[in-house]
Amino acid sequence: MNTSTNRHITGAASIVGSATLLSRVFGYIRDAVIAAMFGAGFHTDIFFVAFRIPNFFRRLVGEGALAASLVPVFTEEITTGTEERGKELASKIFTIFSIIFLILTVLGIVFSGHLVRILAPGFATTENKLILTISMTRWMFPFLFFIGLMAVAMGILNSMRHFMAPALSPVLFNIAIIVSAIYLSAYFVDPIYALAVGVVLGGLLQFLLQLPYLKKFGFLPRPCIDLNDPAVRRVLYLMGPYALGVAVYQINIFVTQGFASSLVDGSISYLYYANRLVELPLGVFGMAVATAVLPSMSEHAAKGEWNLFRDSFSFAIRIVNFITIPSMVGLLVLGLPIISVLFQRGEFDQEATKSTAYALYFYSLGLVAFTGTRITASAFYSLKDTVTPVLAAISSVVANLVLCFLLIEPLKHGGLALATSMAAFLNFIILFAALRMRMGRIGGMEIVRSAVKVSIASIIMGIGVYCVNIFVSRYGGGVLWNIVTLVTSLCVGVGIFLLSAHLLRVCELNFIVKILAERFQRSSRNNDVNE
Repeated sequence: MNTSTNRHITGAASIVGSATLLSRVFGYIRDAVIAAMFGAGFHTDIFFVAFRIPNFFRRLVGEGALAASLVPVFTEEITTGTEERGKELASKIFTIFSIIFLILTVLGIVFSGHLVRILAPGFATTENKLILTISMTRWMFPFLFFIGLMAVAMGILNSMRHFMAPALSPVLFNIAIIVSAIYLSAYFVDPIYALAVGVVLGGLLQFLLQLPYLKKFGFLPRPCIDLNDPAVRRVLYLMGPYALGVAVYQINIFVTQGFASSLVDGSISYLYYANRLVELPLGVFGMAVATAVLPSMSEHAAKGEWNLFRDSFSFAIRIVNFITIPSMVGLLVLGLPIISVLFQRGEFDQEATKSTAYALYFYSLGLVAFTGTRITASAFYSLKDTVTPVLAAISSVVANLVLCFLLIEPLKHGGLALATSMAAFLNFIILFAALRMRMGRIGGMEIVRSAVKVSIASIIMGIGVYCVNIFVSRYGGGVLWNIVTLVTSLCVGVGIFLLSAHLLRVCELNFIVKILAERFQRSSRNNDVNE
């Protein structure tokens, strides 16, 4: 195992994870404000569907496809070439994608009606729901242009091993929506339009935040179009299959949304709020590690350091499992009290809490697969293989479609969440098996041994948390006591898990403790010097 590489991955992941955690905190405040002001029903269903459409194109050619195709190529260019070459490539990429995002934005506004009718067919049966959704979608499509440019900046900065600004930018997005919801709602006949204004403003602020850092590294773009540049062509070539893979993944979301649009009002909102809670560990840890490990694996692949490549992949999976497995158990045990404390106020009533918790239970089952898929897909992207993730994603879409059809009747919106989790496991298994066939040894047994130990520690934690939650909740009631009960349960759970992991000799715990101790010692030495 290469300790230096693992330290770098852990360090970068901690930066991304910390910034992402902050953005998730503001994301929670955003969702809590939306829930309190608009509840979980007619208007929130409209907003979540309308926003998901431009957000789909963002993931298609923005943060997803562009970042994953740009980072390996740009990393190779600055590793084997000159700084001037990197600056030139950055300007060309910025110019070309500015044009692409502008065209997509205009087309999205023009064809919003067709998109909504296809992606939320059930809305046509409710008066004014379809018309209002189309209007909201048109308002929010300019978000795509700004967030697309932000994605270009993110790819360049990540290639330079700068992760902080891109990871912090969603904080500005969330603040923009919060402020707009609170202060602009009164100025619209339909107050929900204030959220659309916040979305567009948030996209602009995210892009503007990247500019000072691009200037710092000398990559502030200037207009330059050159489709004949081999590196530009490689980025575009890699984006094609990757964009298809992202499209396939997003189709899973739209399949779920399409089925949910035929259920009672609020079903889409229940799925959204539940998915947001699952995205907390997924975003803070899974995406953080995937973002941090991609440049490292890309560099190892470019240099032909295949043993280091395998070690980086295995380490990333094990570190993520160390977080996501206990998170999954925690969400299963404490789903209802978590949602009650976080969202149940204002227009978000007890029925909405129970319905959201119902979806959360099924989404939680797929948490390990969601994170594992992100990291395994990153391994293929670093190898400049974007075809394999596409094929795996297509398989998961077919599975999701069949499972949604089979599970929606007996389990309603919970069945749609379960279908998503089961399809994610299929995707992960296919990707992992394909990487094993391609690379040979990838540390599979180490991953399994670690996962078994972490699972045992998590089960012990789950039992302890359940008992503590039942015991403490007997001695009080009300909002404040519910918060005390939840915090107590979480703290006890973390303690039980860490103790169990220590007794089971989980290597990942020892590594994290060692890294934190070394950082504390460096910080102490720096303070002594400053004094």
